[in-house]
Amino acid sequence: MNTEFQNHISNLLNEPISSLYPVSGGDISHSYKLDTSKNSYFIKVNGLNAIKMFQTEAHALKLIQDTNTIGTPEVLDYGTFEGSSFLILEFIESKSPSGIDFKNLGTQLAKLHKNTSDIFGLEEDNFIGSLPQSNKRNALWIDFYVVERLLPQLQLANQKGLLSNRECPSENLMNEKLEDLFSNVKPSLLHGDLWGGNYLIAKNGIPYLIDPALYYGHNEVDIAMSRLFGGFGSEFYNAYHAIHTTDSKTASRIEIYQLYYLLVHLNLFGRSYYGSVHRILKKYF
Repeated sequence: MNTEFQNHISNLLNEPISSLYPVSGGDISHSYKLDTSKNSYFIKVNGLNAIKMFQTEAHALKLIQDTNTIGTPEVLDYGTFEGSSFLILEFIESKSPSGIDFKNLGTQLAKLHKNTSDIFGLEEDNFIGSLPQSNKRNALWIDFYVVERLLPQLQLANQKGLLSNRECPSENLMNEKLEDLFSNVKPSLLHGDLWGGNYLIAKNGIPYLIDPALYYGHNEVDIAMSRLFGGFGSEFYNAYHAIHTTDSKTASRIEIYQLYYLLVHLNLFGRSYYGSVHRILKKYF
């Protein structure tokens, strides 16, 4: 970040910057910790075309915050400067989670999922990683999940030569196979991309959600993503399922929901995810 850019951020904050250094913050944007004499901030920087991604992230963080169920970093500002876009957030000093931290995270996520809607989706589209995510609203979960989640990723994988025509199930086939699994699903406000890198436990033990891919969907979607790459602590799941119970079809739905995220990873990162995608497609379709 050059001097002119730093001066622009300093003017927005109305605080002189005392230090700025890179921190880890995902694969998509450059991330920095910015210190002033009064506060610390987290800033993401990307190209001009990322401004929509930062706008939707800021909106999602505020929507979660407005539920008063679980913490999110405060959004300070976002915008563009010269050839870059940026998002400025409160900096959360984090620690490794303990069992009680996982319990609190599970309970608070369950309370977030109690926030419901008449429809699945959201009033705006957003992103899953760097890929566009359609949130076109629908009254039926099966229609939303098949058309707005699975089909776009299957089509993209096919276009990239990562899946053959034969491997990609049709919309009609997916509707037929998933109808029984998806009965009686109610909309819940989801984080949408809840892997282990997208929550923080602050030094004082308060859980925070970051990098949401927000929409109203089946609550088990967040649980599916949390289990995909190793899972959270058992205390998390025990606390969560004390509020949102499972049923005999949960395990199958978890795999179907993980299919979406595996397709996203296949499209973003390539064939190392093909085997996992192929296994689920073959099992269910």
